[in-house]
Amino acid sequence: MTNHDLTPVPAQPASAAGRQPGDGVPRIVVMGVSGSGKSTIGALVADAMNAPFLDGDSLHPLSNITKMAAGTPLTDEDRWPWLAIVGDELAAAGPAGMVIACSALKRSYRDAIRAKAPDAIFLHLDGSLEVLGSRLEGRSGHFMPPALLASQLATLEAIEADESAVVIDIAAGVTSILADSVAGIRAVLAARPTPGQ
Repeated sequence: MTNHDLTPVPAQPASAAGRQPGDGVPRIVVMGVSGSGKSTIGALVADAMNAPFLDGDSLHPLSNITKMAAGTPLTDEDRWPWLAIVGDELAAAGPAGMVIACSALKRSYRDAIRAKAPDAIFLHLDGSLEVLGSRLEGRSGHFMPPALLASQLATLEAIEADESAVVIDIAAGVTSILADSVAGIRAVLAARPTPGQ
């Protein structure tokens, strides 16, 4: 596979991917920088919506994990194959849907996921540097050193108006974040046309 093969492609219409929009299957990407609570909130959202949860970090190739553990930011060439896998997992979701945690910091990364799963909804867990920094300081057993937080915040591109998304401020408690997240996702799903409309 050449680097050219890893270049992201624009999102395809749902029919090109073999699915119809509005099939009612929730395909949720819980996104944000390290320390935003993607895994914790993602698992809780999945439970609340009776959908399986997958931590996108588990899909990284070993070479990516090694780089991150060494404090080396990933390049786009490192990310394209991983994002394709994330999109494939969402696209293959069964009737219950899927919730997957994935940083998806840039619009182009979200577009790469949408190329595989056009109806994905992005749940952006947004927080200040202070909130995120304090969360990372208390973490153990994770391969993202707190020093990479500044790099991730510099990379983060805000959700745009044409993206199917819900943005949640993580300064609140977990109960509030969960309730707002589920309500926002359900509102996006309810606003979609049902098949045949």
